Amino acid sequence: MATSTQTPAGTAKEFQRRQSPLLARYAIGMLATGVITPAMRVMDSLGVAERMMGKAWPQRERELRKKNPFGGYVPGEHDVIVATYAKSGTNWMMQIVHQLAFHGMAEFEHIHCVVPWPDYPPQMGQYAIPVEDNSVWMAAPEKKRAIKTHLNWDLIPYSEQARYIMVIRDPKDVFVSNYHFSKGIFAGMLPSLETWYRLYLSGKLPVGGSWAVNAAGYWAQRHRPNVRVLSFKSMKRDLPGTVRRVAEFMKVHASDAELQEVCHKASFEYMKTIDAKFGVWNMIPWNAASTMIRRGAQGGSAELLTRDQQREIDNRFQAELRSLGSDFPYEEFCDLA
Repeated sequence: MATSTQTPAGTAKEFQRRQSPLLARYAIGMLATGVITPAMRVMDSLGVAERMMGKAWPQRERELRKKNPFGGYVPGEHDVIVATYAKSGTNWMMQIVHQLAFHGMAEFEHIHCVVPWPDYPPQMGQYAIPVEDNSVWMAAPEKKRAIKTHLNWDLIPYSEQARYIMVIRDPKDVFVSNYHFSKGIFAGMLPSLETWYRLYLSGKLPVGGSWAVNAAGYWAQRHRPNVRVLSFKSMKRDLPGTVRRVAEFMKVHASDAELQEVCHKASFEYMKTIDAKFGVWNMIPWNAASTMIRRGAQGGSAELLTRDQQREIDNRFQAELRSLGSDFPYEEFCDLA
């Protein structure tokens, strides 16, 4: 087995250098707690928050189309694009891909010291290693690397040389994970659960837009030889099988012992112990960091959603998929309420 490898960009100093300045985040925090939080409560009670936040995603999408975060970058044969709707197993698949590239022996201070994320929100500063930086994949035994994106398919640069792995998760579980995660970052600046739910149903959630549009776009590419669409559900059911299939797709030459080590480092139990290495930019410095590896569960949406709300999500998104002309097999990927 290969020796443990600290990838070149994987230092704490390098990652911290890319964060927004601490002084700026303290200023944001004071504004958030003193002004924005009480204002949000008032606006939410009046229905204004929903109308205002409902405009955020369309505006963000226009910006993305005007200036694609990938710029002119053309993915190469060393690139494995990990594409998901936010909170759909992104870090899990990034860990699998990155560990496979290093035969299960990769070490890093933070995942974005080694995995580029071209479409990270601009307010996060120079958050991730630039996509043009070749230091990580050049150091990998397999000469490969992961690139993270939450973009819909039509905004992701396509190359026959690169490989694309899309993970699709039950939208009910996505909503629950998304809400907890967003609440951890934005605290009182987030509207009520009911408002967040209505934004999600309408496809106007500020952090991703329509789940159905995203899923339909990914699913439509499944016939390409360099594209794999995986379900979060199948990953939970068979992690060793998932790791082996991803290794074959990446054309990784790893021993059984190395694949077993990748499975260990991609297990929920192991990743939970290094949660901070997947954590996001902390907007308010004195708040506890938002947990990235929270539960990783399939079918746990009853934690926040009533049975009627679960059914409503199923019905709404199945109808939207049909209206998009998609044959996405909803019941194969999701547990119907």
